[in-house]
Amino acid sequence: MKRIAILGSTGSIGRSTLSVVESYPERFQVTTLAAGNNVELAFEQAVRWKPRLVSSAKEEDAAALSKRLRAAGLAEVEVVHGAAGTVRVATHPEVDFVVSAIVGVSGLEATYEAVRAGKTVGLANKECLVVAGELITAEARKQGKPLLPIDSEHNAVHQCLRGGRMDEVERIWLTASGGPFLKTPKAEFASISVQQALNHPTWKMGKRITIDSATLMNKGFEVIEACRLFNVPPQQVQVVVHPQSTIHSLVEFVDGSILAQISVTDMRLPILYALTYPERIPSDLRFAISDLRHLDFCPPDMAKFPCLHLAYEAAATGGAKTIALNAADEVAVAAFLEEQIGFEDIPRIIEETMTATPAGHLESIQGVLKLDAEARLLASEITKQHTRKGSPVRAIS
Repeated sequence: MKRIAILGSTGSIGRSTLSVVESYPERFQVTTLAAGNNVELAFEQAVRWKPRLVSSAKEEDAAALSKRLRAAGLAEVEVVHGAAGTVRVATHPEVDFVVSAIVGVSGLEATYEAVRAGKTVGLANKECLVVAGELITAEARKQGKPLLPIDSEHNAVHQCLRGGRMDEVERIWLTASGGPFLKTPKAEFASISVQQALNHPTWKMGKRITIDSATLMNKGFEVIEACRLFNVPPQQVQVVVHPQSTIHSLVEFVDGSILAQISVTDMRLPILYALTYPERIPSDLRFAISDLRHLDFCPPDMAKFPCLHLAYEAAATGGAKTIALNAADEVAVAAFLEEQIGFEDIPRIIEETMTATPAGHLESIQGVLKLDAEARLLASEITKQHTRKGSPVRAIS
């Protein structure tokens, strides 16, 4: 019986993880949950799974949740809150496996402490490896525990790498759908509206990740993740645009062989893979081979999508530059969603923030969080300068 902690239990990955657990009750037990701000769903999950420990983001939410659980006859479920509470969820002595699925840098400290506590961690949080990948992977190597990717692309790479040794790998190929503006001329980018950017052709996701997919920054983050997870330089990770999103990733070996991973686009499958690794167990998540009728591939246009180039730069330098990249992107995307800046301002703000951020190595998680806060302030100031230049042009929907 594998005992599981879920960081971000009320989010999409958290709910999918609980669905997997429900399908295999003889294999998995929910031991602790970090539920964020959704008190109602946290209560439902606590009643259903009866974990040892539940954490809420705010103290008042924790108090309300604790009161409701006592009234429901579940006084034995301990309720904690805040960053310290999330760390307790991740490092609970009864936990074997931690699913890290809190969006943003909020889950960074708990994820790192889980690794430091010798837990096996399944990573569904891009930001952890983007901003502090060097620290997390070094600690995992020290503990002798695997970091298992839940992100579909990196999970696919992990599966393909089982076909050969790392010293036999020529390159890793990450596939990208290309987003909604794959065929849009660069000359029209200045008039791209928020509504247009949120209209992803393949996936239904949160707003930030949808905009990141439109700029290809999401794929840039994945390049950095791949470099950290698989300990390869940026030049060994290539992006290829594959609009059908049928192949999740590929690995090319030195003899010219290429292994590709194909499966249903259902996050329960990479979650199941991570939870059961190194085993594979039966599931009903089947892919129809008849869907392989047509596959297109083309290189990404770095001139149209400069965010991808910026991510490669940050990956090569590492340290503070990757922190600045992520922080500036979050600030710029938020400003675009509020219609304060134009679509083309997003990469400009990121580049200016990265340029103004001195290169530096990461010493500790607290140091990472300090640099992240500084980068966000800097990016906010730069964003204000772009806002003052005039309101962005709005496209007519």
